[in-house]
This record gives sequence, structure tokens and C-alpha cells, in this order.
Amino acid sequence: MALAAPQALAAIDFSDPVDGRFDMGNYLAENAYGFLPVPIIVTEPAVGYGFGVAGLFLHESEADKQARKEQALTSFDGGASLLPPAATVVGALGTENGSWFALAGHRHTWGEDKIRYLGGVGMGQITLDLYSDLGGLLPNDQRMSFNTETEAVAVLQEVQARVGDTPLLLGVKQFYAKTTLSSSSDIVDGIFRLTGLDDSTISGLGLVAEYDTRNNLFYPTEGYEVRVDYMVYDDAIGSDYDYQNLTVTGEAYFPLAEKWAVAVAGRYEAQYSDESVLPPTMQPYIQLRGISAFRYQGDEVGAVQAQLSYKIDNRWTLLGFYGVGQTRQDSLTSGQESRTADAYGTGFRYKIARRYGIHMGVDVAFSDEDQAFYITMGTGF
Repeated sequence: MALAAPQALAAIDFSDPVDGRFDMGNYLAENAYGFLPVPIIVTEPAVGYGFGVAGLFLHESEADKQARKEQALTSFDGGASLLPPAATVVGALGTENGSWFALAGHRHTWGEDKIRYLGGVGMGQITLDLYSDLGGLLPNDQRMSFNTETEAVAVLQEVQARVGDTPLLLGVKQFYAKTTLSSSSDIVDGIFRLTGLDDSTISGLGLVAEYDTRNNLFYPTEGYEVRVDYMVYDDAIGSDYDYQNLTVTGEAYFPLAEKWAVAVAGRYEAQYSDESVLPPTMQPYIQLRGISAFRYQGDEVGAVQAQLSYKIDNRWTLLGFYGVGQTRQDSLTSGQESRTADAYGTGFRYKIARRYGIHMGVDVAFSDEDQAFYITMGTGF
């Protein structure tokens, strides 16, 4: 019995039946315990270097497996455009500054994608340097950095229902987190305790609207997605803070020629609150490859990015990308202030599971203050 698992693994062919190259699609589909290992090499400037691993498990019925296999054998891109299977992700990572994180998540659909469910739980400890101009009190656009350590347990759930046979989905979303916040600075740590930020409960409910015409969940090449999330955090549902978050995101994918394609993405996030103090890690920030997380925060944050890709062959793709973001923040001394930052980089993708359209690769990104290296599954948006 002890030899059963190694023998079963040896029986799985990692050579694609169409082009003969390395491929994990057959392993994911045919092995009951098969999963796609995703190594995580952390070069995020906010937390330093680190390493982790995540496992992607796909769940399909025998009928779905057979239909996807048949299409994959008759067309090189066959199977990738079928409805994505249910998926589970588990993973953990740690970094050199002591940060660590573990998570588990699941995505499921019913009724030919009429109903979608997404749920996850995570816990960890994150050490971050945050940046502030003290409400405009610092001169010459200067900002002060201070060290923070956040311990948190968080739960996220989301359910969406399709409107008729349209690409529009409407749903509800729930988020809950329990956090403790501290700082190595006695002054900053004292402020956290004085304002109650040292021990917080964040609880929110919201509405979600999504319009999705993408041709693949894991690596789209055509179509677009527009999504709006509106979350309300209130003491009536157990939150220590009252505020609202509006998030609007979009992605679009356009083939330009046989081998060339372009993709664009945008994100806008706004936070509304009458609270004098909110947990600093709850404030929106610019999210772009090559820019340190939480470096640029504001009451309003917007970012756009574009990515040009060149398909060398049916497996390998080269890409280059550029993005720019801006924050707006109310200042005590000069009204509303804004900051702008941009980042750029290059990378590649390899189609590692052809029948599902799963691509993995590497991105290298740069900005004025930082540079980072990412192992990426998907487009990078």
C-alpha cells in the first residue's frame, strides 16, 4: 500500500499528447490528489525576501473531464474555453522580516455558471513600514515612515447569481477580520493603544456587480470584465469602525495580430468615513507590480496599466507592462493633496496546463523606489 501513491504518480504522463511538451493538465485531471504547485518567491519591497508555496486543486466531474479531454485532443486551445472547474487553493509563505501568512480558499459554480461562490480564510503576521505626511503637517511633501506589526485572522465570502443568460452577475459579499496592531516605536505604539487601533474587529457586508465576458478564468486572451464592490463596515454588524469602501475594477483583452495582443486594467478605490482614526492597513493604496504595498495610500486611489504580449509559439509568451497610479488625501493644512507613482517591467509565461489554459511565469518590475521579482500564475493583473 505504501507504494501505491508513487506508482500512481509514475503512471501520470507529464508529456502533452499533442505537442509532446511538459504539461500538467493530464496530471491535474486524472490524479485524484493532483494539484498544481505554485512556488511563491517573495520580493515584495514592503516585507522583504521570502518563500512560500500554494497548491491549486481542480475538481471536475467525470463527464466534464471527458469533454475537456476531447476538446484538448482536437484543438490546441480546446478545453481552455470551457467553463472553469471548481478550484481550491491552500498555501503559506514567510519573509525575512518575520512576516508570514497562511490561507485556504475555494471557488465553486452551479447550474452552468448561474451561481458563483467564493470563500476563504487566512491568518498571519505582517510587518510593514507605513508612510504618512501627518495630514500635511510635514513640509515639502515629506513623509514619515514608521514600523508596524499586524496579526490578523480574516474570513471572506461572496455569492453571485447570473441575471438570465447575460454576462451580468449580482451578489453579496461578507468580510470579517480580527487584528492586533503594534509598532517598535514607543510613540507610535502608544498612539495605537490610545486610539484603540491595537485591537480591532473589522466586519463588513456589501453588494457586488460583475459583467464578465472573458474567454478563460486563468489566462484570458479575449473579452473583458468590469466589477463594482460597495462594502459597508458598521458597528451594527460587529465592526469597531464605521466606514464604506467603493471599489471599481476592470480588465480588457484584445488580440492585435496572430502573435500580438494587448491587455489593459484599471482600479479605482474610495473610502468614506466620519471616523477620526481608522486602521492604517484598511486604507486604499496603489496596487501595481513594482510598487511596494501600502507605500502610496489615500482616501481615493486610482491606477491604470497596460500589457503588451508576444506569443513566441503555442507555449511561450513574452510580455512588457507599464502602470501609473495616483492617490488623493485630505490634508489638515492644504486641503486635498495627491501623489503619483508609476512602474514598469517585463516577463514571460509558459502554458503549463493546456487543457485548462493555465499559464505560469515570471515578472520583473521597477519603480522609482523599488524593484521586485514575481512568480505569477495568470496575466499579472
